[in-house]
Amino acid sequence: MAEPAWHLPPVRLGLRVATTPAQLAVAGERLCMAPAALAAAMVEPGGRLLVDEENSAVLLRREWAEDGAAEAVILSRAGVPQDHPAILATAVGWGCDRVRHQLTGRTVGVPVPSAGAPLVDRFRHLAAVAATRVETAVALAPGSPSWAADEAAHEAAVAVLRGLGVAVLSEQRRDAAVPADGPWIVLDPLDGTGNRAAGLPPWAFSAALVSDGRPVAGLVADLSSGRRWSGAAGAGAHRDGVPVAPRPGGTVVVPSAPTSDSVVVPSTARRVRISGCTAIDLCLVADGSAAGWHDVDRSGSHVHDVAGGLAVLLAAGGVALTPDGDPLVLRPDAHELVRFVAAPDVVAARELLRAVG
Repeated sequence: MAEPAWHLPPVRLGLRVATTPAQLAVAGERLCMAPAALAAAMVEPGGRLLVDEENSAVLLRREWAEDGAAEAVILSRAGVPQDHPAILATAVGWGCDRVRHQLTGRTVGVPVPSAGAPLVDRFRHLAAVAATRVETAVALAPGSPSWAADEAAHEAAVAVLRGLGVAVLSEQRRDAAVPADGPWIVLDPLDGTGNRAAGLPPWAFSAALVSDGRPVAGLVADLSSGRRWSGAAGAGAHRDGVPVAPRPGGTVVVPSAPTSDSVVVPSTARRVRISGCTAIDLCLVADGSAAGWHDVDRSGSHVHDVAGGLAVLLAAGGVALTPDGDPLVLRPDAHELVRFVAAPDVVAARELLRAVG
């Protein structure tokens, strides 16, 4: 039996996300559209252009229907059936309820993993749905008091994720009981609350499934732009449907301004960035946008701040080491502060440790 579409990235299904001008030009010919009309789908997370080696193409956009359901809308297609697994996989990654053909109005439901499916697969499906529900809840939350959006995000996420029957540890509920020998979910419904209050992106939804102290699956959704990173052990990591991997570079991200007069970075660093959203910072290391992250010269970070991004980083092939040089192990303690470095590989992580040590 073929693998269910809900956990297959488009790259494994013939169709893949268009990322080059050449693919854009071919898709334009097949869809009878000017390349300029398709270009936005290559840079906007809410759009997606899928192509294959046989010059089939489909243009998708995420929208919300009149009933409030999230939909992956087919704007144009050539040689691709509406229920193609890659289309369904895109809809799943967006946390959509269905696929709708804009011209005909025909809808196709998004496949849902069965109750007997592996926990990682069920988590990945519901985490994507939760991110979309949080996106809407935050948009509808009153602007004051500032914690209203955090509370709305928590309620929306937990309403979805509790269906897994796994303990959920959330920034908004720090007293959750988590069994010592079982898997658990750690959730930051709205990371970067201060950024959102100031109108300064990014702010994000972050969730991870943790087993034996290791985040084995995670999703981070940038609620200010729509970008999404996801990853799972053995399945790799993706940003907006495109496989990603960490790489060396000259940019280091840190969670906040230093307590001293300077930020300590490796000799290879040329730029230091502070985004105010730790979950996204770690994803930037995972996708190669940044070469490292650390909080070693600070008091540390809470587990809910880092777990989702760590899951993506580890799935992408990156590493996270404690100041002692050991692999980071997460514990279900919402009050504990953890300190570590994140890097593309062990060599780079140890170099970063030496620089900040």
